[in-house]
Formats: sequence, structure tokens, C-alpha cells
Amino acid sequence: MISTGEIKRGITVEIDGQLYQIVEFQHIKMGRGSAQVRMKLRNVRKGDLIEKTVQAGERFPRATLEKRNVQYLYNEGDLYYMMDTTTYDQFPMSKDQLEDAIPYLTDNMVLDLVFYQDEPIGVEMATTVEMTVVEAPPAFKGDTAASNNKPVKTNSGLMVNVPYFVAEGDKIIVDTRTGTYVSRA
Repeated sequence: MISTGEIKRGITVEIDGQLYQIVEFQHIKMGRGSAQVRMKLRNVRKGDLIEKTVQAGERFPRATLEKRNVQYLYNEGDLYYMMDTTTYDQFPMSKDQLEDAIPYLTDNMVLDLVFYQDEPIGVEMATTVEMTVVEAPPAFKGDTAASNNKPVKTNSGLMVNVPYFVAEGDKIIVDTRTGTYVSRA
């Protein structure tokens, strides 16, 4: 159990039978009333955000999540198949479970699969991933003088704005939080 005085951003708790990750929280002390805690929570399974206000000192069961290294194998329709790198078990994951990770998935990529009570509920990606540029418009002489960018297509199909010196076949580093170019690999 975890009380409202011990909560931090990123902690996963179980409220009303649902798993929620704490996105933001704020302790509020009213003039005469008791203190309250206002939390912004993300449903781990569905991804939607809710706001909940509770009395200070209220306790919640803390959800114990397990992470396993998995390798992305392939997708078939709306299902994406992952393989546990230690047991070689395969797990199909839906588009809803992967949500933001889909544009960054490349064949044989290793990432963390998050489990709750032996049920896969989502993935955690590294903050940056290496991708290969498969389509890039040509750069012309003089283009490198300005700090302009050009759109390129990566091996996963993601479109990224990069500097003009990046060419087709180059490996680039992309930030998975923002989808922006970081550097050449």
C-alpha cells in the first residue's frame, strides 16, 4: 500500500480495479478543510487520462510491474509479435497496447515489455533509437549554409526532419519522446 504522502510521478497504482500511472500530482491545503491531493492519472491499459481528487492520507495498492527484455519480430494486421529474449516465448500485442512505440519499431529491435500479473500491458522504449534513412531528397550546393531541414523517411516508415547533409542510407538517432532528429549515428 502507498499513501498520498509517498506518491511520485511515474508510480503505478491500482484504483477501482484499474491500473493507473501517476502523471502529475499536487497537494492542496484548504483554509479550514482537510488537505487534498489532486492527481492526473493515465490508464495503463487504455491510455486515457483522468483527474482524481482524494483526501490526504488515503492509501492505494501499489501495482508491481515486471519488465522483460523482448525482441520485436513482425506485425500481422493489427497484431505486433514480440519474443522474450530469455525464454523465447512469443507475445502478440495490439496497436492499442503499443500506441506511441509503433512508428519506432524496426525488425529485431530489443525493448522492455511491461507485465502485470503475467499479462503484457505495454512497452517501454529507450529515449533514442537508431534508424536508417530509406528515402531522402537530394541536397543541392548552398543548402547547407542555412539551418533548414528536409523530411526523410526511415526504415520504419517514420518521417523525420533532418539537416540537409543527411543522405539516403545514413543511420540517424531519433528521440522517441518527440520524434525529432538528434544526430547521425
